[in-house]
Amino acid sequence: MTIARETKTQIISENKRHEKDSGSPEVQIAVLTAEIKDLTAHMQRHPKDYHSRRGLLQKVNRRNKLSTYMRRVAPQQYAALAAKLGLRK
Repeated sequence: MTIARETKTQIISENKRHEKDSGSPEVQIAVLTAEIKDLTAHMQRHPKDYHSRRGLLQKVNRRNKLSTYMRRVAPQQYAALAAKLGLRK
């Protein structure tokens, strides 16, 4: 499950640091959050889809690692991003 190209482009443009930014932690966390929401909805419809479940868990773990990094390096930016995306930590 992937998100649409237009959606991903919009997410990147909303969270980028500068004009050509597409790989900063803020952008990666925002894109992963959108993919996680999409996969969560898929898993609610198809609870026995174990292959997608594994992908969902990988995305959640990746986002958690990036979040930990951002909290350590730039706590104020992470707090703003978490509030914007609705993350709990």
